[in-house]
Amino acid sequence: MKEKNMNFARKTVASRIVISMLAGLLIGAAINEISFLFLRESARAPKVIELVIPDGTAEKVARGEAPPTIPTSMTFVVGDTLLVKNDDKSNHELGPLWIPAGTSASLSLDAAQSYAFDCSFQPGQYLDLDVREALTAGTRLYGILFSGIPLGILIALYALIAPAKKKALI
Repeated sequence: MKEKNMNFARKTVASRIVISMLAGLLIGAAINEISFLFLRESARAPKVIELVIPDGTAEKVARGEAPPTIPTSMTFVVGDTLLVKNDDKSNHELGPLWIPAGTSASLSLDAAQSYAFDCSFQPGQYLDLDVREALTAGTRLYGILFSGIPLGILIALYALIAPAKKKALI
């Protein structure tokens, strides 16, 4: 009888731990996938992104107007290349790039960092570039495991403290 109760107790503890760990991983996966939805723009492979400076930009900037086709900030992933094409009649500058009229220049973005470059084609004279690590399947799995396992352990501890239902012995 005592051995039967010990086996029952072991099975109960083991099943509570397994169920708790699975619950923790499922909750961790749900929470992480919801947060990853907001990071969609960085869930891609590196690529070349073209920024075109349209004709008449220098005149608009001189009047304090923002060119409608040029954003004030941009987000990239590590490994992207920003290709700046100058269709304006004036020369322009973006950080380390000097872009004469009718030409283009490129900037490799090889490190996760936030940049605020001097920029001659913005009224505020700067352009924000945010370079992020690419979101990969490995990154997602890492996030799920780093949140799901501790959560599963906490649930398991609570499940071990909670009183067990006794099965009626017939």
